Amino acid sequence: MYTKRNLESTLIQAAKTFPALFVGGPRRAGKTTLVQHLFKNYKYVLLDEMDVRSYASEDPRGFLEENAPPVIIDEIQNVPELFSYIKARIDKDKKPAQWVLTGSQQWALMKGISESLAGRIAILHLYPFGIDEALHLTDSKIKNIEDYINDFKKATKIKSDKISVGDWILKGGYPESLSSDKETRKIWFKSYVQTYLDKDVRGNIKESNLRDFERFIQLIAARTAQDINTAELSRELGVSLPTIKQWLTLLEASGLIFFVMPYHNNFGKRVLKTPRCYFMDTGLVCYLVGLQEAEHALKGPMAGALFETACVAQLYKRLSTWGDEKHLYFYRSTDGIEVDILLESENNLYPIEIKLSSTIMASKVSNIAKWFKLSGKLRSPSFVISTSGNIGNVAEGIKNIHFSLL
Repeated sequence: MYTKRNLESTLIQAAKTFPALFVGGPRRAGKTTLVQHLFKNYKYVLLDEMDVRSYASEDPRGFLEENAPPVIIDEIQNVPELFSYIKARIDKDKKPAQWVLTGSQQWALMKGISESLAGRIAILHLYPFGIDEALHLTDSKIKNIEDYINDFKKATKIKSDKISVGDWILKGGYPESLSSDKETRKIWFKSYVQTYLDKDVRGNIKESNLRDFERFIQLIAARTAQDINTAELSRELGVSLPTIKQWLTLLEASGLIFFVMPYHNNFGKRVLKTPRCYFMDTGLVCYLVGLQEAEHALKGPMAGALFETACVAQLYKRLSTWGDEKHLYFYRSTDGIEVDILLESENNLYPIEIKLSSTIMASKVSNIAKWFKLSGKLRSPSFVISTSGNIGNVAEGIKNIHFSLL
């Protein structure tokens, strides 16, 4: 059964203007299902098959003649040389939405798109299901950060009790993981990691480093929701600092992790500070660190980091639908005052704290008031995301939001 995705409305809108559409994102996030659902009458070509890939690589003109638009070309990262030939055809016929391309994000792929199809293609990203998508609660009326905040402000009750916080964290958002039992889920994630290593990593790093890269992914998973100390990772793994930075870039380009920048009034200083690293999917984190039971995920030493990762990843997915994911920040002062998330809209800055707790008291969100005082910003609506079903103010101007409302 098809599940409605938040990206649908943005993709449909882009299809009215751009000759080509690109949907990138991690493997198995549902890219193919989405584009085949929205563009039902398009021819579909998969470049994962060896014979098709060879044909496209050796005779790109013949391949594109045989697979004339409107067409969906899946896993285009396997034949990036097609971009220049598609560009030539677009320049002759700029009719919207004739070319629908999908691919697992890699820096070489994105470089090929930006160099060959700049101005001709809409670049969109699809990630594993958000909690609203998994619960079939997508809302196409929410089109920007202000709409999203207004939805929080109007909320009076949880949206659904069909998923527990433990299951949300343990299963993550990959469709196969959501529908699997414990043993099948373990096998699926094992296969997923192996496929990722074979198809996305091998060829981008030295063959001799593959085992170290596997250990690297596990170390990053154990550090989700933390600042990444690249020098420490370099020492632990025994590989060079430039290699660690290259591997982080590969994980980010593959859509497995993302970074949240620290907020600073001076924009230039924001990009010089250390970002915070999050995994896109907590189900994958749980597999990588060996957690198989919801109880262990919620009561172990990583419980707070896992809940924060789940919430921040959900915010990132929602914002990426509107192209606003770069408006997500965290705050940390030199004297240790932290705010987990700052959402920046065109006119406002909204502080958000994240607490794995079903009891929220004013003392737990005091950093928000301290931040307003330090920053000199006018008070704006502020929120705490928790497991508490008591939706409403917990302190002046600070409202509790159940995680299902994300």
